Amino acid sequence: MQTNNELLQQQARCIAHEIRNQISVCDVYCEIIKKHLEKEGIENDSITRALSCIQKSAKMINNSLIDLKSLDNIKPQICSLKQLAEDSANLAKVYIQEKNINIITNIKKDANIYVDENKFSACILNLIKNAIEAIESKGEIIITSEIKEDEAHLTISNNGKAITPAAQRDLFNEGFTTKKTGSGLGLFICKQNLNLQKADLYLVQSNPKKTEFQIKIPIIK
Repeated sequence: MQTNNELLQQQARCIAHEIRNQISVCDVYCEIIKKHLEKEGIENDSITRALSCIQKSAKMINNSLIDLKSLDNIKPQICSLKQLAEDSANLAKVYIQEKNINIITNIKKDANIYVDENKFSACILNLIKNAIEAIESKGEIIITSEIKEDEAHLTISNNGKAITPAAQRDLFNEGFTTKKTGSGLGLFICKQNLNLQKADLYLVQSNPKKTEFQIKIPIIK
């Protein structure tokens, strides 16, 4: 006889399967739209970027749903740190809405890293989204990188509302949130997934002038 936990796991897998089916429909229709635009000779960079963002987001969702089926869910490959940062920044722009926020990606020196592309990108995206939410109406988010010996430091900073000293102590704890509708899982999951990829996430500083998070990750030479 199945336990309650086993029944919940089975139900989660079934729901994940159905959601993945719908995600595949979104991906297929994105491809259909692209082909129609090409066939009609229509060139629209905004539509092309939007379709690419939809497909990238769908891929991330699909990857997260796969996690429900297996514990062995880290699929690392060699990736460009610069490309992952720039792609994540482009995806994050959808969260800006009516705010006047400038996202600046300043990756002067690229590096190859061995990571799960979707999980690493999801972490960067989560940090940028948090930064957007911390900015009330106008500000900037700056993404930079630095190579130190065998390690890359990817820094994401913003000039929004500072994190209180009390909140800083519990920031990466499961269930802790400073948002009215937050789940308290975002930063916790980010840190856990990065640790599984031999990387780590830190809060470098948070004050009225700047809040700065940093990802440290080994590089491939």
